[in-house]
Amino acid sequence: MMGGLPLVPAGTTLPPLPYLIAVSIVVGAVGAGLGRRRPTVTDRHVLALAPWMALGSATHVLYVVDALPAVLAPFAGSPTVYLTVGSLAGAAWLASVAIRPQRVPTALAASGACLLAPVVFVALATGLSPDGAFWSGVSLALTLPIAGVAWVGLIRLRPEAAVTGGVGALAVFAHALDGVSTAIGTTQLGFGERTPVSRLLLELGGLPAVPVLGEGWLFLLVKLVVASVVTWLFAAYVRETPTEGFLFLGFVASVGLGPAAHNLLLFAVAA
Repeated sequence: MMGGLPLVPAGTTLPPLPYLIAVSIVVGAVGAGLGRRRPTVTDRHVLALAPWMALGSATHVLYVVDALPAVLAPFAGSPTVYLTVGSLAGAAWLASVAIRPQRVPTALAASGACLLAPVVFVALATGLSPDGAFWSGVSLALTLPIAGVAWVGLIRLRPEAAVTGGVGALAVFAHALDGVSTAIGTTQLGFGERTPVSRLLLELGGLPAVPVLGEGWLFLLVKLVVASVVTWLFAAYVRETPTEGFLFLGFVASVGLGPAAHNLLLFAVAA
């Protein structure tokens, strides 16, 4: 258990040594394969990874609600699940390059979605919470206009940020969804925040409450500002070195989309 360490989310664990060794070997092998092949990376390739970003978090929900076989559960703990899913995504990328190099983004998105769908189905089959599902829907509905306004505002204030394209928009949307869903989960459903820094923002007293989000609006605001500033800062990187720029900005998006997907699914089954 690592959750007691500073800045480490509560519930962070390491799997038993044999699992850790197996995951490390697979991650190393896939990483070496990608390093040798050096596949093309564009904004479309990174956007195609969005279902994979959600897959890791959805699988972790199965771990949280004890819906995984004992032999598979250690692969789905946090943070191991992200290494597991990342290696699968990398393997799918390599296979797509070898089989149909012209259709890699399509193959990546389709394979990720095909794996995500049954994971979500199994999670929902454990028991749907009507109240939680309602607030998950509200979170998504609120996020769409909030993220849209934030993205339009960013590219008007800093037109150079538009070069980040869909990946930049995904990063802003992902962190907006994480901010909205976390605020709603805390205010409406009584969920706690596992990350110490985020918990500090959510537990600040003396703030005026707003409808639906309560005092969690500050957390959302911080998320939006940070995501927008990082996207703007990455604009020059994307312009000068698109491969690395899009990959790193995709990672920024995943740090928001993963927790957001986890929130929405967990609310729907555990609220």
